Amino acid sequence: MSTHARRERLLLADLLESCGPEAPTLCDRWRTRDLAAHLVVRERRADAAGGILVKALQPRLERVQQEFASKPYEELLQLIRTGPPRVSPFALKQVDEAANTVEFFLHGEDVRRAREDWTPRTIDPVFADVLWRRLETSARVYGRRCPVGLVLRRPNGQVVVARKGTPVVTVEGEPAELLVFVSGRQAAARVELEGDEKAVARVREADLGL
Repeated sequence: MSTHARRERLLLADLLESCGPEAPTLCDRWRTRDLAAHLVVRERRADAAGGILVKALQPRLERVQQEFASKPYEELLQLIRTGPPRVSPFALKQVDEAANTVEFFLHGEDVRRAREDWTPRTIDPVFADVLWRRLETSARVYGRRCPVGLVLRRPNGQVVVARKGTPVVTVEGEPAELLVFVSGRQAAARVELEGDEKAVARVREADLGL
């Protein structure tokens, strides 16, 4: 039975393939080849992937990731599609669903929204609710560095507090757009912000995300 993570994995691989290895992304200076290498290293090289979270390990991560980026692009895409080896924790369905659903969704948006002619992806209601539940459980992690109070609100009125404090800025949008916003991709998100003008400006420039 297909999972949300599996679907997002395949959609992202198809998007990377259609764009080619040198297309821009929203991830700093990464091209699509670099992003593909990141995804493979994250799942297949635990000895290096720790550098994603631990600064002291970043040089090794960058070295290993560059080695993978030099591989044929088609090989990287095949590794993404087939997923992690059986010995990887990511091979467990529950871990894959918990760790990769949002990861693959956001990186798909990194590729899609880096193009000048991009159009929003149609998100079905079931997946929108999945993304909202992820926001509910992780909003405070995403918003921990926000300099002001931050509230996220769906058009249906559901809200979650990402950061307590004053003044308060409320960001309204569909769950997919809210995730793009609080993950540090504020400029690429289609949302509406309410609050004091200076506070809103600070949120737009804040270092949000994991």
